[in-house]
Amino acid sequence: MIKRFFDFSLALTSLVFLSPIFLILALIIKIETPGPVFFRQARMGKNFVPFQIFKFRSMVVDNSEKPLQLAITNDSRITTVGKVLRKSKLDEIPQLINILKGEMSFVGPRPELEMFTDKYHEEFAEILRVKPGLTDLASVEFKDEESLHSSSENSIANYIEHIMPKKIEMAKTYSKNPSFLLDLQIIFKTLLKLIFR
Repeated sequence: MIKRFFDFSLALTSLVFLSPIFLILALIIKIETPGPVFFRQARMGKNFVPFQIFKFRSMVVDNSEKPLQLAITNDSRITTVGKVLRKSKLDEIPQLINILKGEMSFVGPRPELEMFTDKYHEEFAEILRVKPGLTDLASVEFKDEESLHSSSENSIANYIEHIMPKKIEMAKTYSKNPSFLLDLQIIFKTLLKLIFR
């Protein structure tokens, strides 16, 4: 109950405070490249209930049916403003909407695609006892995750085989012992990482 009150109150306050920046970024995104302001994608939520995650769109719109590829450093699909958004993590601001809706929390395991949770279903059955979050222990550790992918062609395999196991262990650590104090510590560490990038 305390966590939900904290999430709702902070998300609402943040949206009001950040609304001018929100509108400016939306306008810049719309002007730079054709397409929607928001990127929406189905992610797996608490107890494997899927939801639509919101982000500011940071890539060009590609209507072709290419296989899914994760972003890499200097990815040609990322727009000019998208580079700034991803580097500063401002592309994540719209997830405050997900928090208001009760689909996410400020702190919790980062929401994954169903194709990834299926690969580690048993582990995620334990992890997704809590709501996914805007930040977590792995977000602090893997703040420059795109640089860990050597190429777009093997980004999925690299993520599943090398990055996900580490993220899963951190997520399991949190899901076993979630606490308000730990949430505050993770939020503080996340802010420090963003400030001193």
